[in-house]
Amino acid sequence: MFAAVTAHADGISGDVIKIGIMNDQSGPYADNAGPGAVAAARLAIEDAGGTVNGKKIEIVVADDQNKPDVGVAAALKWVDEEGVDAIFGGSASSIALAIQDIMKERKKPYMLVATAASALTDSACSPMATQWVQDTYALPKATVKSLLGQGLDTWYFLTVDYTFGKAWQADTTKFIEQGGGKVLGSVLHPLNSTDFSSYLLQAQASGAKVVAFANSGADFANAMKQAQEFGLSEGGQKLAPLGLFINQTHGIGLQILQNVRLTTPFYWDRTDETRGFAKRFQAVYNDRIPNEAQAATYSAVNHYLKAIAAAGTDEGVAVMAKMKEIPVNDFEMKDVKIRADGQVMRPLYAVRIKSPDESKYPYDYYEITETVAAEDAWRPVSESSCDLLKSQ
Repeated sequence: MFAAVTAHADGISGDVIKIGIMNDQSGPYADNAGPGAVAAARLAIEDAGGTVNGKKIEIVVADDQNKPDVGVAAALKWVDEEGVDAIFGGSASSIALAIQDIMKERKKPYMLVATAASALTDSACSPMATQWVQDTYALPKATVKSLLGQGLDTWYFLTVDYTFGKAWQADTTKFIEQGGGKVLGSVLHPLNSTDFSSYLLQAQASGAKVVAFANSGADFANAMKQAQEFGLSEGGQKLAPLGLFINQTHGIGLQILQNVRLTTPFYWDRTDETRGFAKRFQAVYNDRIPNEAQAATYSAVNHYLKAIAAAGTDEGVAVMAKMKEIPVNDFEMKDVKIRADGQVMRPLYAVRIKSPDESKYPYDYYEITETVAAEDAWRPVSESSCDLLKSQ
């Protein structure tokens, strides 16, 4: 249970700490956060003893259906009518950008736990938002560097047609061109596609050495499976996911993904502590291990509750100040600071996906090949357009 250093009886609005978990609960991104993020949040509340400063913690859940109007309506109802103190969200970047503006205006914390558009901590940064998992700047950076180092210098993009995918392609293109590579072309596909044949044939015909997938969820899984059916790998093209959650690796399988290299913020089998959390999570969530977004949801909720305890209030500005003052410490992060732009300065891990023969037990999927320091992973202050960093 968290205890405040200086707690007030009237420090908690509405006499309850109300947390909103908003993401895709039933659509193409439901496995990326979805009900698993809710389960992780409940574990964080359990570890807080169910209360902070003697006040009960409640969770409310919304399915944004990957639709900005649905997500915005739910957020407005939560903060304006139902007393929700903070939102932990993650699905379409278009939803996150809109809700980030709402939370900034209402001065309530917004924790990004599965949404990747780099603008959220750059041009659209907010003093009320924090980014916990990944973005379209950090994850491609190490991947591009590795592949260019292997002489794989021509690229073709298969990109989901909305904010997240386009941002991912734009950020990755910059790293390719800075490293001396060239983008030969790209194609956009609708969200939640099932037939990628025409897009993959264009990628194949381009002759690019690397076909990069700027998508996620069910879209990525379907595209990768069909890419193998069309023989892109057999033809010598390298298939490069720009962001891949371990649940997607599980769903697609090692036979297809073996030896693919990627960058990830979290791997369940990295330490005794991460394995311990994974065991707890499996017990409450269908015997599945936590992915990157679900683990980060625990971390974000845990840190938020610690900040309320330290501040003695759930008033948003005060809580955000404490969140940035206190280092993040939990099963996956140690003494991690939150930067003024909201970026959680956690390290990343370069990994290689194992072959089926190398995998010795369930979810034994990754070999960590390198730890990427936070300063080398996230957008440097010198490249940021976020006004909140100007004083640093």
